Amino acid sequence: MFNIVKSKLFDKKSKKITKNNPKLAVKIANVVDSLQVNPLFPSLGSHKVNTPKFGQCFSSRVTGDVRIIWQYDNENRLEILELLDLGGDDTVY
Repeated sequence: MFNIVKSKLFDKKSKKITKNNPKLAVKIANVVDSLQVNPLFPSLGSHKVNTPKFGQCFSSRVTGDVRIIWQYDNENRLEILELLDLGGDDTVY
C-alpha cells in the first residue's frame, strides 16, 4: 500500500472543483484510494506525461476530462506518492 501526500495546490483545486459537485468529490476520493492500492491499476489509465509546472510525472483519469497529476517520491519510489495537481486536460497538461 502506498502513502499519499497531497500538495497544497491539489487540495485547493480539489475544493474548488468539487464545491458544487459532490459526485465528483466521491470520484476523486475513489481514484485516490485506488492510487493508494496500485497506482498503475489499468482502470486509472495512469501514464507518464510532461507538464509545464512539474516536468515528467504521471496522470490518472478521474472522469473523461479530469486528471490527477502525481509522482513517486524520488527517494523511495515504492512508498510515497505526491498528488500535485487536479483538473481538466487543458489546465494540467
